[in-house]
Amino acid sequence: MREVKAAELKAMLDAESALVVDVREPDEFAAGHVAGAVNLPLSRFDAAALPQAGEKTLVLHCLGGKRSAMALDRCAAAQAAVDTHLAGGVNAWTAAGFPLVRGA
Repeated sequence: MREVKAAELKAMLDAESALVVDVREPDEFAAGHVAGAVNLPLSRFDAAALPQAGEKTLVLHCLGGKRSAMALDRCAAAQAAVDTHLAGGVNAWTAAGFPLVRGA
């Protein structure tokens, strides 16, 4: 499992080298998420349903990092080539001063 810090993810997004998958529930996602993130809630998470990232790194995240780590475990069990998540989740993102987008 690879963890990226908020500043590293921001740099990856600015360079268009990351695709973010938010594994929080739809109401949490609508309340605020990283711009461009795709919502795939852990409650119905299926590694086969992950979006195709092409050359980009797929980065999972949640509120604090626990659910995204659980999703990574599911990816490993499904032999999906996804191993990266945001350390500290949305909490770390906002603590670093980065904005969230509201709405679905």
